[in-house]
Amino acid sequence: MAAKAATSTIPIVFTGVADPLGAGLVESLGRPGANVTGMSAQASDIVGKQLQILQEFVPRDKAVAVLLNPDTPFSASALQQLRIATQAGPTALVVFEARTADQVSAGFEAAVKAGTAGLLLLEDPLTIGLRRQVAELAARLRLPTIYTLRDFPEVGGLISYGIDLRQMNRRAAEHVDKILKGAKPADLPVEQPTKFELVINLRSAKALRLQVPDKLLALADEVIE
Repeated sequence: MAAKAATSTIPIVFTGVADPLGAGLVESLGRPGANVTGMSAQASDIVGKQLQILQEFVPRDKAVAVLLNPDTPFSASALQQLRIATQAGPTALVVFEARTADQVSAGFEAAVKAGTAGLLLLEDPLTIGLRRQVAELAARLRLPTIYTLRDFPEVGGLISYGIDLRQMNRRAAEHVDKILKGAKPADLPVEQPTKFELVINLRSAKALRLQVPDKLLALADEVIE
């Protein structure tokens, strides 16, 4: 956003922006319309899949917590998708908001006090920066938590399912190459994610006394032992 505000002529290529349209970075995904284009991290069905994975560890008739930053554009659409995913089933959602580090800790503790069986984290720059503390907090509170980015299980989180950022960054580099060869950002469509990955931390599962289903282990792109 700062780069877009600073120039209307220098090409800008972003990567991993959850909702570039909602954030006002582009006029449309098909035709960005100005000097900004890149890779969207938005996939409408990803949070529903995350909920399904989390339910492999917790009872389906127990409530699940959702922790989000309401100021992040992607949060509203993701929460809507989660509500749709739970309409036909017994799982209730309990939503907690966090705009600061203290509120992140308070959100986890409130989720435990509310009796939720697990937590789905809708990451934003704040929680990504606090990923080690977040993983340690989830472990201390014994709250099974699923994340979008592999950065979390890499530092002790239980499990993540989301876009493959490495593949996305390579695609962003191809956009840069096209621009350097004369293409206009306004004419380069914003690309949606096409590759996803499942990462499981077995050490964390054992610490939480959780049995990882064989079918998840078979689907995992990486298992941390």
